[in-house]
Amino acid sequence: MKLWEVADFSCGDKADVANLSAFPKDEAHWEAFKRELTADKVKAKFGSLVKGTVTRYEYTASKGLNFVCTGALDGGVSISLRVDPHGKSYGDLFGDIDIDI
Repeated sequence: MKLWEVADFSCGDKADVANLSAFPKDEAHWEAFKRELTADKVKAKFGSLVKGTVTRYEYTASKGLNFVCTGALDGGVSISLRVDPHGKSYGDLFGDIDIDI
């Protein structure tokens, strides 16, 4: 399945860092999320768009995963020449990640 089918997610930015969060629509999928949605999988999906690291944080109380991607916005909003320097379109790419539920 695609992540967008089984999760609510959001993305944001600060300087050259993209922040991606996913929360399963069904809490019964929490264990599958933790198993399937890894920092390596996110890094692979974004490829050369993320030049730095991807670090995953777990929010166990709210059943969510947060990914902090450094070097992800070509220097940041004020200097990037990208069409979407804020990284809002990263939500579409994030939602396209395959996840086995």
